[in-house]
Amino acid sequence: MVGITGPATGPGEAVARAAAEGPEALRDLLDAREAPELREAALALHLRACRRGAGEPVAAALAALARRSLGWSPAEADLLLCRLQGGAAEVAPHELDARFTVLVPLALAACAQAGDFSRTHVRALRRVAGSPRGYGREGFVGLRDRMDALLEREARVDPDLLPRHVLDGFDDYGRAMRAAHREALAGPGVAALLAHCALMDRPRATRAWRKECAALLAGAEGGAEVVRRLLEGIAAQGEHRVNDPDPVGMGVPTLASAANTSLVRGLLWAAQGLREAWALPLVGAVARHAGTGIGGSGGMCRSQSIATAAVAVLGEWPVDRAEEAVAELGRLPGRVVNRTVAKGIARATEAVAARAGMTASMLRERAVPALGLDARGLCGVALGAYTAELAVREPGTALLSFRGPEGRLLKTAPKEVREARAEELKEVKAGLRKLSALLSEERARLEGHLAAGTTWPAADWLRYYADHPVTGAVARALVWEVRDGSGDGPGGGGWTAGLPERSGGGWVLTGADGTARAVGGGDRLRLWHPLGAGDGEVARWRAELLDRERRQPFKQVFREVYPLTPVERETASYSNRFAGHVLRYGQARALMTGRGWAGRHLGYFSDGDAAEMVKELPAPGELPAAEGTRWRARFLVDLVDAGAVSDGSAQLCATDRVRFERRAGAAGPRGPWETAPLEEVPPRVLSEALRDVDLFVGVASVGTDPGWRDRGEDRGFGDYWTRWGFGEPTEGARVRREALARLLPRTRIADRVELTDRFLRVRGELGTYRIHLGSGNVLREPSDTYLCVVVDRSREAGKVFLPFEEDGGMLSVILSKAFLLAADDRITDPAITARLR
Repeated sequence: MVGITGPATGPGEAVARAAAEGPEALRDLLDAREAPELREAALALHLRACRRGAGEPVAAALAALARRSLGWSPAEADLLLCRLQGGAAEVAPHELDARFTVLVPLALAACAQAGDFSRTHVRALRRVAGSPRGYGREGFVGLRDRMDALLEREARVDPDLLPRHVLDGFDDYGRAMRAAHREALAGPGVAALLAHCALMDRPRATRAWRKECAALLAGAEGGAEVVRRLLEGIAAQGEHRVNDPDPVGMGVPTLASAANTSLVRGLLWAAQGLREAWALPLVGAVARHAGTGIGGSGGMCRSQSIATAAVAVLGEWPVDRAEEAVAELGRLPGRVVNRTVAKGIARATEAVAARAGMTASMLRERAVPALGLDARGLCGVALGAYTAELAVREPGTALLSFRGPEGRLLKTAPKEVREARAEELKEVKAGLRKLSALLSEERARLEGHLAAGTTWPAADWLRYYADHPVTGAVARALVWEVRDGSGDGPGGGGWTAGLPERSGGGWVLTGADGTARAVGGGDRLRLWHPLGAGDGEVARWRAELLDRERRQPFKQVFREVYPLTPVERETASYSNRFAGHVLRYGQARALMTGRGWAGRHLGYFSDGDAAEMVKELPAPGELPAAEGTRWRARFLVDLVDAGAVSDGSAQLCATDRVRFERRAGAAGPRGPWETAPLEEVPPRVLSEALRDVDLFVGVASVGTDPGWRDRGEDRGFGDYWTRWGFGEPTEGARVRREALARLLPRTRIADRVELTDRFLRVRGELGTYRIHLGSGNVLREPSDTYLCVVVDRSREAGKVFLPFEEDGGMLSVILSKAFLLAADDRITDPAITARLR
């Protein structure tokens, strides 16, 4: 079987002596032996050629042996193949390239005579023979033809034994599945089913393949259960270095060998043909696991081949479960940032929606589960004398508490429950994690609708948002706009803004001035965006939320807006508003991928010294994929050379221009993306893209690092650090200033602080200080000496209601430093007190 790698014994010494004596001695030795002994001699001679190289006598002898019928067994054929490639190889890849025509013919002859062989190895050898280096070389053409003929043979399938290339031993997955499911894999018809699945060497299955797969599934004992177990195995398989015979892929962690990757692809398509309830969510789980980056993040998938196939399967799921398929696809972008897989997700989502006659957004909102919560957002689970209460509260927080027999509410599980109901408690906590993940997805989905300007008919809004036990907790914390559905288009006038509140048996939107507008059956609704409101209305809403101490699930009322500037009208095709900043690349890259921006990596061992990060902006959810204009932004970043590369990976990057592209909807063949002038970019598209870039700069800039100038020889970019750390405020800093203006009068340090255009000025007992509203850096008056202050941002600011923290926690940082410096005579930190003295 595959994996036999031990050296030949017996005739090895005789072959070595004969080879040393010359070609005649070697020929006489081989002529004097019969087939069994000749095979042993051939194995020894082949091993010698692998390890030491082949002179003319050895090469001639191997060629002669390859032309003879020696009765090779499958195990011997595999032994010869394993010597050439894979973890047990006796010859290095570059040496194999030079000795290919000497070493390969004997192995191919053994495969042809044995009838069964490792197809994985032969395919890998075929790739070497077909590579640019080997394509035109003498002797390679004939070997390629022989390998093609071998691979065209029908694989031998023993009804009682798995084919050797199915769940092979080249990875942890194959070995684990064979060990864990030995009995199930031995069932009648299972071997034939899995052999058919292993033929899937491409992302999509043909109709003929699916038809045969359905027949094999029907004839396999426990076939559906085998498919489920093997897919659950790959969804739980950790990334590891596989022992694949393909030298191109060796060394990169993945989930399965090449052969087992093909098997998993086939299993995914087999699952689609089943009517089992577990099939669709399991395919989604495989897509998430395989599509996640190596190490848990990044653009290099654990297995791009498996992820691509799983996404394609979801995209062709039957229409009766279209809502669930779109929901699974909708969970992927937050985890999967690989550009190839991401494009497949977009295409699959559009395909499912088109077959269902709805938009992807409409399908996703219909598939959000209630997870057992009632209309109050509460689910109770009896655990003996206690009840575990799983609840969701505005603005979208999952809570778990326990109610005792006397009705007393406990925040943690009592000892009786932990000891006597451990397994049930484990399930309850798993439900809490699932609810928290769903709320996170809903926050991201609704923020996408805010950026796109989606509108809903009142009936859909009531059912899928206001009254939904999960989504409702997020939606009811946001400001909405309503108008009569007979208005002229979603961008027309007549919109009335308000927070959703129950009134009798229905809903009203209550405005900042206390007036209420009932939501009627013929109305349309959309999320309120500050870009479309006047300054007075925005100020009223910000005051209203602060007065009510209502925190929102994401920045809406306090959202920064970025209208087109006169300078950008002059540059016309691009914006330099955020160019010239120095960012910590790892942190910036994580923020970019988290916000949906994808692009090449920077670094000497990656893709170079410049890259464009690209994000397709969300289109209105009610707009069919074949209509309207799609927009995307491109953000250029450059590698910073000086002291910015460690182990080949970028440590710092510099920001450059932002530009925009558009193309028509997806009706028919997709047209190319075309550069668009900034004046033609919709204001909301422009604002949301630039807001992302401002977030990257505001959080990842070296100017936010209070200890940057204390790094000795690594203190580069000091001039930039000073300019950014104490310069003109950004849009985020201006929003922060407005929030502070309303928050500070409510604090105990109100008489010790004042706001200027760029700073929060704090009067302490030992001195006066200025905290920059953008970076949080501190200057001491009157000398403007920089004071490095790093504080626990939760200690003091946590006692003050904060309307948002999405900007990286800077609002909390500034307030914490203000509380600390206002009582500077009580500071005990020696690093700070030394500077104060």
